[in-house]
Order: sequence, then structure tokens, then C-alpha cells
Amino acid sequence: MQTSNQDQLGKPLAGWRLRLYTVIFEADTPAGRRFDQWLIALILTSIAVVVIDSMQNIPRTYRSGIVVLEWFFTVLFTLEYAARLLCVRHPWRYALSFYGIVDLLALLPTYLALLVPEVQALIDVRVLRLLRVFRIFKLTAYVSEYQSLALALRASRRKVLVFLSVVLMIVLVMGTLMYVVEGPANGFTDIPTSVYWAITTMTTVGFGDITPKTDLGRLIASAMMLLGWGTLAVPTGIVTAEMTAKRLRATPPILTTRTCHECLTEGQAAEANFCFHCGARLPEYLYGSDDQGPNKT
Repeated sequence: MQTSNQDQLGKPLAGWRLRLYTVIFEADTPAGRRFDQWLIALILTSIAVVVIDSMQNIPRTYRSGIVVLEWFFTVLFTLEYAARLLCVRHPWRYALSFYGIVDLLALLPTYLALLVPEVQALIDVRVLRLLRVFRIFKLTAYVSEYQSLALALRASRRKVLVFLSVVLMIVLVMGTLMYVVEGPANGFTDIPTSVYWAITTMTTVGFGDITPKTDLGRLIASAMMLLGWGTLAVPTGIVTAEMTAKRLRATPPILTTRTCHECLTEGQAAEANFCFHCGARLPEYLYGSDDQGPNKT
């Protein structure tokens, strides 16, 4: 029974798997920090290659070099993805996580493009190639500011959802009102079209494809524009207030990029013995001798 449970939990990390895990998933050691820095540089460079490849005025002589670079980055990211699966206790858990899916999406387009006939489906090939920009999301795993913003958004999600529901009610009511006031003769052919106008007006985008013609319609549009100024500031204020509140709270224990081997939850305290998320026991964790602190690169 004990062996069965151990198989379900995954093989404990030890030896080279543990060392590889520490380098890839934790950046509090010099090796881990350098790994993250190199990976960020590779991600940004590969995205630049994708952007350049989409430009039509690039000389044909440079195309072959761009293809070589793209395959170079794809092979490197494939090796990185395989290394992550090899060193974690639960490969499927990582593969189905947000970052695991992003890693896979960054790789698949290059390989799938080989299976699509370029002569018959050039548009499909281009779409697959542009999907490589998913690599940009990999940066969120290596920069602590992304994680801080994500925590603030998660904490304020209910307030933001309530705010968005109010906005949806306003644009529905105002769009319906404009449909009644202006009517199909002035471009407001139906309620969905009128709601589209209300959204573009309230967000101060104002494409101008539909405009009110009557005095009452212009008055309603003016009110929508003024309301839009205040509307845009509300979600920003909600998230900013949440971030400020987190900073003003009691100082938490110093967190690191130490990661639980069971649930892959990052941010375990340096002196912790158990994971704060799943309760699994954590192995002993030591900083490198030339480490500059627990902040992630």
C-alpha cells in the first residue's frame, strides 16, 4: 500500500534530478539566477526573430538565416521543456499547468508547420508561426513584478467583476435607449449595434462609423463620453488599492523562489519545513555562498 501511494505521488527527487530542479525552478542560487537570465534573453531574442520574420520587406537572402535561428531557439526550448518534465515529481501536473501549456504552445507551431503544406495553406502556416509569440508569457515565470501584479488582480477580481457587470448594464440600457431615440434611419439598426456604439463611446474610442444625428442622441452621447472618463479609472484604482493594501500589511517572512516538489507552489519561506499550500514536507534548502538575497531575477 505504501509503495502504491508513493507511485501516485511521484518518485522523490534526488541526485541529478534534484540539482536540475533547483537550477530550473529556483533562482535563489547563483546557477538558478544565471539560468533565468539566459532564458529571459533567449525568449526576447526569439520573439524578435518572429517579429522580423513577419516583415515583408526583409531581403530573401536573410530568410534562411531567420529559419536557422528559429529552429535553434525551438530546439533549445524543447530541451528546456523536456528538462522540466524530467526533474519534477509530477510531469503531467506541470504539463497541464499554465506555464506548462505556455511552454508547449511556444514549441508546437514550429513542428506543426512542417506538417502543413506551404503551397496549399500559406495562411495556416503563417498563423502557426505567429503563435510563437506565446513565448512572451514565459517571462511571467521569471520576473517577480509579474507575480505581484497577478496576486493583486486575483485579490481584486470580485470587485472588478462587479464593476464590469455594472458597465455592461449601463451600455445595454444606453444602447437600447439610443436605438429608440435614433432608430435604423441613423445607423442604429438593432440593439446589438447600438450596444456596440455605447461601448466604443463609453471607452472613448469613438470609431465614428455610427454617430447620433438628433439633438437628444448627441446629449446622450455626451453623457456617455463624460461617464467614460470616470469609468476607465475605476479598475485601475481597484487594482492599485489592492497592491497598496498588501504593502501596508504586516511584513511577511522573507519569501524565496523555493518551490514545493509536490504541488510546484513557489514562494516557500527559507526556514519553512512544510509547504504552505499542500502541507508536503520540504527538503532542506540552502542559499549559494554568493547569493544576494531571495528576490527572483
